[in-house]
Amino acid sequence: MTRTELEHVIRAVAAITNENELIVIGSQAILGQYPNAPDKLLVSKEADIYAPARPDLSDLIDGALGELSRFEATFGYRADGVGPGTATLPDGWKDRLIPIVNENTNGATGWCLECHDIAAAKYVAGREKDLRYIADLWDEAMIDPEIMAQRLQRTPMSDEVRRRVEVRMRQDQARYGPGRARA
Repeated sequence: MTRTELEHVIRAVAAITNENELIVIGSQAILGQYPNAPDKLLVSKEADIYAPARPDLSDLIDGALGELSRFEATFGYRADGVGPGTATLPDGWKDRLIPIVNENTNGATGWCLECHDIAAAKYVAGREKDLRYIADLWDEAMIDPEIMAQRLQRTPMSDEVRRRVEVRMRQDQARYGPGRARA
């Protein structure tokens, strides 16, 4: 998904929900902070999105713009209606949201997760696709190890998950270097 495609999704979600404030989570939220993110971070063709004032509209988003919708068939990408509990995020994540708002969004704002918050959620989820995405973030020097460690400390998770996440982060840091996060 490109930045222009994400802007289109934001515009379309705003149009069907009548909500102008939207939250974009998941991998494509990277396009808020990095509009020209490396291609390997943009392989997903769906944007996980919800209206924070009306999370009950997620089914409407899925039906109109989601998997197997006419929207997806027409454009080749889609919106996945999610909810506020979809991702496990570090405390303070809302204060770090990055807005996408312009004429392509028709004035609607897609508030995107910050890079380290995306990574924290993906570490907790721990699926193979999430771990590959995090590895790509490290490889592209988009993760600062100190910030990442702080965010993970501020992310709610069980002790068992915390142990798994900490081991994985140490492995990633050792494999991909000390971190040279982009400005």
